[in-house]
Parts: sequence; structure tokens; C-alpha cells
Amino acid sequence: MNLANKLTIFRIILVPIILIIPFLGIQGTLWGVPLTYIIIDAIFILASLTDKLDGYIARSKNQITTFGKFLDPIADKILVIVAMLILVEDGRLPAWIPAIVVIREFVISGYRLVAVEKNGKVIAASIWGKLKTATQMLGIVFAFIDVNAFGAIFTQNLSGGPFILNLITTALLGFSVIATIFSGIDYLKGSKELFKGEV
Repeated sequence: MNLANKLTIFRIILVPIILIIPFLGIQGTLWGVPLTYIIIDAIFILASLTDKLDGYIARSKNQITTFGKFLDPIADKILVIVAMLILVEDGRLPAWIPAIVVIREFVISGYRLVAVEKNGKVIAASIWGKLKTATQMLGIVFAFIDVNAFGAIFTQNLSGGPFILNLITTALLGFSVIATIFSGIDYLKGSKELFKGEV
């Protein structure tokens, strides 16, 4: 197994660690942010950096594999969805955002499976897919250190923390939803040819 794929697997291993942190009963705050979320955020940032690093290594060292193309987006999805669910449970993120993400992933995963079966090809992420991942990850990083909920700047429910932080968080996660939808549409554009004569 090459280094790029090892980094992808490492990213997946970090996910259960993130899930365990809230149950450790860590007390205290830093800059008004619970230490639990700062620790989760630090682990999430580390995991996100491995996403960039494994992609760079795979391209620069010619280590691009079918296994990597398959596992890398799965690792991203698991990381993002788990982080979003933690934020939903804490009331910082509305459930409809991860719901859109999950629906999109189910549809595209099914589409990819059919494409592999019919064409024998693994479909790589489109530009919209890459934008989706980047804005989701950045938005989540800011969301964990933002004491306000998503969209608090519009509802005037700011309970503390910098206004600009909530603006950045809301903008990034809002754009990520748009990118999620457009990336899904982008993938499904090819479904007409894929299912030709079967519908």
C-alpha cells in the first residue's frame, strides 16, 4: 500500500476518535469555546490536511490508484458527515444541511457503482465536488469555534463571539450546500447515457 492510501486510511481512523471526544467529559473553555470542540476541531483540521496531502503525494509521485480514487471520497464523506452530526446535536447546525449532503452522497454513490459495473471505470470528483469538499471542511473548522449557530447573523440570535466568525461560517456552509447540489447535478448529467434504453 502506498503512502497516499495510508494517509487516507489514517483519516478514516481519526473519525471514531472525534466521536469519542464528547464523551470524555472534558471541562473548561478557551476564548469562550468549549475545550471539547477545540480538540475536535484540531483533530478535524489534521484529518482535513491529510486529504490535501494524500492527493498531492498521489499526483506528484504517480501513486494514483483505483483504490485511492474509491476510498478518498469515502473518507471525506465520513469525516464531514460525522462532524456535521456533532454540530447538529449541539444545535449549531440545522439538520437540513447534513440531510442534503447524505441524500447527495447516496444518489452519487449508487450512480458510481452502476458506472463501475457498466463501464469498469471509477469516476473521479468534478470541480463542483472539490469545491463542495473544500467549503464543507473550512465551514466545519469555523463552526466548531463559533459559539453561535449557523445563520445567527440573519436571525439576530448572536449569543456571543465575533460577528465576522458567524458570517464566515454561514457563508462557507451555505456555499457548500450550493456546491453539493450542483456537484450532484453535474454527476447525474451523465446518467442519461448510462441508463440509455433502460428507463
